[in-house]
Amino acid sequence: MTEANVPSLPPLTAEQRRVAVGKFERANQVLATGRNFDYGIHLLLDCCKIDPGNLLYRQKLRLIEKAKYRNNMRGSLLARLTSWPIRARMKTALHARDYLKVLEHGERILMRNPWDVGAQMDMAEAAERLGLLDMAVWTLEQARQKQPKDVPLNRALARLYEKRGNFTQAIALWELIRKAKPDDAEAQQKIKDLAADDTIARGQYHTVVRAKEDSDEAPALPKPGAPPPQPKKGSTDEMPAARRQRETATPPSKGLPVASAGQTDETPPGIDRLEREATPLRARLKDDPTNPYLYLQLAAVYRRGEDLDKARAVLQEGLGATGNAFELSVQLADLDIEPFRRNLAITEEKLKAAPDNAELRRLRMRLRKEIDTRELDLHRQKADRYPTEMGHRYEVGIRLLRLGQIDEAIRELQASRGDPRYHWQSLLALGQCFKARNNWRLAERNFEEALKNLPAAEINHRKEVLYELAVGCAEANDLNKAIDMGTELANIDFSYRDIGRLLDEWQTRMQQANVSE
Repeated sequence: MTEANVPSLPPLTAEQRRVAVGKFERANQVLATGRNFDYGIHLLLDCCKIDPGNLLYRQKLRLIEKAKYRNNMRGSLLARLTSWPIRARMKTALHARDYLKVLEHGERILMRNPWDVGAQMDMAEAAERLGLLDMAVWTLEQARQKQPKDVPLNRALARLYEKRGNFTQAIALWELIRKAKPDDAEAQQKIKDLAADDTIARGQYHTVVRAKEDSDEAPALPKPGAPPPQPKKGSTDEMPAARRQRETATPPSKGLPVASAGQTDETPPGIDRLEREATPLRARLKDDPTNPYLYLQLAAVYRRGEDLDKARAVLQEGLGATGNAFELSVQLADLDIEPFRRNLAITEEKLKAAPDNAELRRLRMRLRKEIDTRELDLHRQKADRYPTEMGHRYEVGIRLLRLGQIDEAIRELQASRGDPRYHWQSLLALGQCFKARNNWRLAERNFEEALKNLPAAEINHRKEVLYELAVGCAEANDLNKAIDMGTELANIDFSYRDIGRLLDEWQTRMQQANVSE
């Protein structure tokens, strides 16, 4: 496919986004009554047509369609008969590479039978061609609910999982294919190849270079885009163990935060493991140069190998080839923050050894503010692109809180608390916001609601909320409640911060108050 013929989503205007969001909210209102499924489905279909790349709209639509047919796994009794003309047009659109029409025709088929496997496989192919990899994966996952052992379906989904880097899930599907077809050569080879890829992925570098304890100098604040500082050579601590195993005989390119190691027995001389992993991705890019997800995968390879310069070059190359694909632009922005994150981690390591160093504390504050400011801009871009995804608004609210923009943070967090996935987290952050505004009544209310909704496993957050409530109540002269909250916290962890001392202080104040009365 030539670059001129590569399909792409049409740009979405602010007005179109506003209309789609309005229809989505209206559909939710209609469907909340438990009646009039058809009208709600009609509104959601309009949303999908206006903003075809928004996965949330399709997820809601499919949920309602299945509810309409009481999850009978077959849809309408006449679905096959009434869908064949639409299916013919869908096949014609697929052959003509009109992938948006494929999605539209597919949704019309799924209105009659939301479990139609053939329609969903064609829609997944169209979504992949449009660069909507997450949508393609989700569509095939939905199809597997009806036919979990279908070989062509599992093969298509396994390939998408591999493309997205979900190697464990891909291996599981290839295993199913091998069980169904023991002589399938592709399944046998893929299981071997992906097992190696999964091992590489699990070794992803997350550990920051440790600062030398005998160094008294504070790390310098990096310039935007500058490579992080390199450790002193000869140190056994200059790289994590996983990196020492992965290091090759070829010296790393300029800008790596870790010094090179000697070659390993497994690596032939002159062969860079990063390049060996990158080579097949570059070959695929030659055949599909406008696929943003291939650039993301290739950049991830270099980022795991700590070669930030090459990762940045790949993303910049992809921006030009894909017409500034949104996924690449946000990944590049995140990559530009990485040197600041690494310097912050180095600074915090130095502070552990010298907690009274005022210069290090000031440097940590500057780095933290720089990171939060950049991440705020990054998450705002995502929130603008996907206005109904509350996770992005939650992240925006957290950064605003850290930066002291309290009123804006409250607005974002009050929006995100309506999403069950971010409910208690938003409530906890809202409590901190209102505490910063010296409005203890609202802070207390949000902390208490967060406490009620905390999962049992969130012990550390439970201790944090109890401490906030105890201290806040004491400052508001509600000593009875302060002691109750503090006692509950002490029962969980008596050594948490200064709760033991505070309890003694509050009980003494309580006794003095009783004597004076």
